Order: sequence, then structure tokens, then C-alpha cells
Amino acid sequence: MTKTHELKIAPEYFEAVTEGRKTFEIRKNDRNFEVGDTLVLQEFDNGEYTGREYWEDVVYITDYLQKEGIVVMGTLPNEREYPF
Repeated sequence: MTKTHELKIAPEYFEAVTEGRKTFEIRKNDRNFEVGDTLVLQEFDNGEYTGREYWEDVVYITDYLQKEGIVVMGTLPNEREYPF
């Protein structure tokens, strides 16, 4: 069953994602991420949420050559829920 994960993201990374330059997330796998999950990236700046979000789908996941508990997720914009 797919899940939706709300995740904090710093402004410089948020911009790279929304501009299409960053199509991956490197995260601690404390949520058991899976292909098909949706990530809701919520911009977080100076200890506060800015109100900006970006929805994307996990299309690939690997832990190859990562530190234990870390995964790299390939992502694409979420066409169903994308709020922009």
C-alpha cells in the first residue's frame, strides 16, 4: 500500500526540485519508503514552514553504497496532486 510522507526541505533544495534540477531525495529510511509512495516536500526556512509545497512520486529507490539506514529515491512530479 502506498503512503504519503510530509517532509521538510530547505529553500535551496526546494528551488532545485521545483526547477527540475533535483530529481532525487536522499533520506534516512525511518519511514520505510517504497516505490509508489508520494512525497510532500514542505519548504522549511529559519525554523518555520513557508507554506510552499511540492508533491512528487517515488519511482526508484536504492540503498546501494549508502550509509546504513539511508536511501536514495528517484522522483517525478506528482501529476495527480501537484498543487501548482
